[in-house]
Amino acid sequence: VGLFAVTAGLGAHEWGDELKAAGDDYSDIMVKALADRLAEAYAEMLHADVRREIWGYAPEESLEAKELFQIKYQGIRPAPGYPSQPDHTEKLAYWRLLNAKAASIELTESLAMFPAASVSGMYLAHKDSRYFALGKISEDQVASYAQRKGSEKEAVEKWLAPVLAYDTP
Repeated sequence: VGLFAVTAGLGAHEWGDELKAAGDDYSDIMVKALADRLAEAYAEMLHADVRREIWGYAPEESLEAKELFQIKYQGIRPAPGYPSQPDHTEKLAYWRLLNAKAASIELTESLAMFPAASVSGMYLAHKDSRYFALGKISEDQVASYAQRKGSEKEAVEKWLAPVLAYDTP
């Protein structure tokens, strides 16, 4: 198990805003989109390096782009906010453990990453690990999770609202 946070967005937001202020909305959009794609590519490259070299559990791996998109590699890299890990508050633990602020990646009040062209997640290297989507979460599951997490049930409900199987007051 490992954690990562990468960015390709340092300065992209500011540059894009300058372009927009100069009336060049298209270049603003393109700078931010390119930075976002580069961050995703960096995360993918780092995951490949982990598999082949750093942890070395797949040293002979040589996959084509199509096979990468089909997730034919060993291991996964789920991230907070996605279907298998819907709790964005887990990013707080990631940031503390990674010291991600040292890489100039901040978390906003809503736990979005800034610069926006940033990617974070977890590496799970086991050969049988697969992506999955969490179903709707029942109230007793939320209460149990909140207790184990040391959080108030209401706070957990706020962050997990999109995946709750019940209505909150």
